[in-house]
Amino acid sequence: MNKKTVKDVDVKGKRVLVRVDFNVPMENGQVTDDRRIRAALPTLQYLLDQGASVILMSHLGRPKDGPDPKYKMDAAAARLGELLNRPVKKLDDCVGPQVEAVVNEMKPGDVTVLENTRFYPEEKKNNPDFSAKLAKLGQVYVNDAFGSAHRAHASTEGVTQTLRPAVAGFLMEKELNYLGRALANPEHPFLAIMGGAKISDKISVIENLLSKVDSLLIGGGMANTFFVAQGLDVGKSLVEAEAIDTAKKLLAENADKLILPVDCVIAPEFKADADSKVVPVDEVPEGWMILDIGPATVAHFANRLAAAKTVIWNGPMGVFEFPKFAEGTFAVAKALANLQDATTIIGGGDSAAAAEQSGLADKMSHISTGGGASLEFLEGKVLPGVAALDDK
Repeated sequence: MNKKTVKDVDVKGKRVLVRVDFNVPMENGQVTDDRRIRAALPTLQYLLDQGASVILMSHLGRPKDGPDPKYKMDAAAARLGELLNRPVKKLDDCVGPQVEAVVNEMKPGDVTVLENTRFYPEEKKNNPDFSAKLAKLGQVYVNDAFGSAHRAHASTEGVTQTLRPAVAGFLMEKELNYLGRALANPEHPFLAIMGGAKISDKISVIENLLSKVDSLLIGGGMANTFFVAQGLDVGKSLVEAEAIDTAKKLLAENADKLILPVDCVIAPEFKADADSKVVPVDEVPEGWMILDIGPATVAHFANRLAAAKTVIWNGPMGVFEFPKFAEGTFAVAKALANLQDATTIIGGGDSAAAAEQSGLADKMSHISTGGGASLEFLEGKVLPGVAALDDK
């Protein structure tokens, strides 16, 4: 983490433009999970305590062609007001003369939330004119949206072309410290756990991690492709035909590091209440599919993890949206929660949701707020939203 943070700049009496990640799940106009809003509170509270006025910008969802009422920022702004216990003003636009007029009247301690930046196609195109209009609103720029740091958008990268200082918030700093330390200077034994449906999404991550970890445990749908690469029959399980050669190559070059499941939970159909049974991985009958890792694999993985000092986990071990096939994923969460003096890092997305649902989230060292961003970081890629910030 070689970037300046909010602590390195004077914000007293200044308008601070903060990029947050309030891309939160919504139902019937209400926020159903406020984790991302809560994650921004330390930075926002610090800025307010220092006498700044705070202007927040975020995207929400994927609006298609301009403004869409269901992706307005009103509910997120209302929830933020409750959490901060102070009035939060929500504007109906994010750029333009009316927004500038309101922002220029702000006093220290005021909080304003701008409308969804993605209501403008110029946001994703990183349009310089749009970026400059956003930049006009603040005197200091803070990026605390790690979940969007892998995107070179107007609100994450473009604004820094004209607005300086540009620094990291506390959440961004925490994410970069945990993930950065794990990649650059991990305490060994260092293990990674990879799950999820597809290898193709994570080939670069697997390749980068294999050069650093002592063991890499593979679960989820991606394990099936490795089984096929080993010559096993997986019935009608999900397999990525185009990734079989890659799996063969990875197995040939890293036989000692790659740890695959030894048994699995199978079902004849992809349904929450499907009949299921446990079989060794080389005994999957025709017409059945693998939907979770089995109890022997859970024990095998837990045994491997027992001595770990650093663990990164990304991706569920089975179809964890079906409670019946979530046991493997929750068991892995439990194994991590039981580690006494290890650094445990959950790489966003479904694994973060699984850690929350298992009730063990507070037992993990760090749960990333960015699925795609944490994956790109673990691949060793430079994140545009981080690169754009001022160096220490």
